[in-house]
Amino acid sequence: MFDRYESGEQAVLVHIDLPKDGDREDLHELELLVSSAGVSSLAVVQGSRQAPHPKLFVGTGKAEEIAEIVKIHNADVVIFNHQLSPSQERNLERVCQCRVLDRTTLILDIFAQRARTHEGKLQVELAQLRHMSTRLIRGWTHLERQKGGIGLRGPGETQLETDRRLLRARIKNIRARLAKVAVQREQGRRARTRNEIPTVSLVGYTNAGKSTLFNRITDSDVYAADQLFATLDPTLRKLDIGDVGSVILADTVGFIRHLPHDLVAAFKATLTETREADLQLHVIDVADPRRRENIEEVQSVLKEIEADEVPQLLVYNKIDALDDVSPRIDRDDQGQPIRVWLSAQTGEGCELLSEAISDLLAKKMFSDTLLLAPQYGRLRASLFSLSAVHEERFDEQGNWLLDVRLPMVEWSRLIKEFGPEIEGFINRD
Repeated sequence: MFDRYESGEQAVLVHIDLPKDGDREDLHELELLVSSAGVSSLAVVQGSRQAPHPKLFVGTGKAEEIAEIVKIHNADVVIFNHQLSPSQERNLERVCQCRVLDRTTLILDIFAQRARTHEGKLQVELAQLRHMSTRLIRGWTHLERQKGGIGLRGPGETQLETDRRLLRARIKNIRARLAKVAVQREQGRRARTRNEIPTVSLVGYTNAGKSTLFNRITDSDVYAADQLFATLDPTLRKLDIGDVGSVILADTVGFIRHLPHDLVAAFKATLTETREADLQLHVIDVADPRRRENIEEVQSVLKEIEADEVPQLLVYNKIDALDDVSPRIDRDDQGQPIRVWLSAQTGEGCELLSEAISDLLAKKMFSDTLLLAPQYGRLRASLFSLSAVHEERFDEQGNWLLDVRLPMVEWSRLIKEFGPEIEGFINRD
C-alpha cells in the first residue's frame, strides 16, 4: 500500500534553494536521509526559485531537465528535498515517467524500516496511512468515477471510495490499539512516580549521539549508528546518580527539520517520556556547523509536544572532533549547571554529566540531620525503610542523631503522617 524502497534502488535527488527560512532545507541532510534509507544517489539536481511552482514545484524547464537525467541514469525514483502536494507528485511523475517522492515520504519510510517494537510499528503505520490518505487517487485514476454503459450503471461505490473506507477503518483500529499501549505505558509511569524515581530524558537532533551517550553511561547495547533515526523505540534504563540515587534514563527518537506532523502526532505517546521527565538532556553535536539551527528545531518540536517547560541541561557532545576543547561544566550565576562538554564516543567528560545531573536533581531532595528522642522509634523505622539514613549516632542524652537524605515528596508525606512537629526535629547545632 505504501511506496517502499528496495535495497539498492537508485535515485535522482532534487534540491531547490528558496529564500524563505521556513522553506529552506539542507542538501547534506537529504543525502544522509537517502543513505539511511538504503538508496543510492545517482545525481543531484539543484536550482533556485522565489516560490514553489503550484503545478510542478520546479519550473517546466527544470522538470524536463530532471526527466532527462532520470532517462540518462535509468533511475528508479526522484526524491525531492521538500514537501510536495499530491498533485505536484502526480504531475512530476507524468513528466519524469518514474516514481516521485518527497522528503516526508522518505522520512516515513526510514521510520518504517527502523521500528522494532509493536508500538513503534503501529505508530509508523498510523503516520503512513494518514499521509497516504491524501494520495490515494494516484493509484486509481482509471477508477475515479463509476463507469456508464450497459451492465455498468447502478448503485455502488468507486474503488477510490472503497479504499478510503478501508483506510479509515484501519486508522481507527490502530488508534484503538495504540490507546491500549498508552494505558500500559501510563501504568508503568505511575509506578515509577509512586516510587519517586526521577526520569531523565535524552532529546536532541537526529544523529547527535544520544544512543552512544546512553550506552556509555548505562553500559547498555542499544543500537547506535552514524545514520539518521537509528533510534525510534524508547529505551529505559535505571541509573545510579551520586547523591540522588536511582533515576530512569530514557533514550528517545531524534528530531529533524520539518519533522512530518503525522509523525509527531503518531509518536506523541512515545514522546510522553520527554514531556513528563524531571530533566531533559539536550544532546548537541558540537561539531555540526548547523548546530544553532538544530538547537532551534529541537526546541520547536519540544514546544509542539508541550515539553518545552521541562528543565533542560545542554550536553555538547563530540568534543573529540574539535581541537582545544576539553571536558567541562558551564554554570549560571547561581552555580547551577547549564552546559556539559563531553565525548560519548571516547568517554571524556561523562563523569561530569553525572555530577551535573546530581546537582540539578538534588534540589528536589531533603537533606539534613534529625534529632529524635527514643519515643520516635516508628519515625526512625520509616526513615530506614526508605533507605534515607546515611549515618546514625547518639548524643549524650541517648537521642538518635540521623543524617538523612530523601526525596522532598517523601519528606512531605512523613510530615503528614507524623505531624508538622517533626520539622522541629531538624538539628540546628
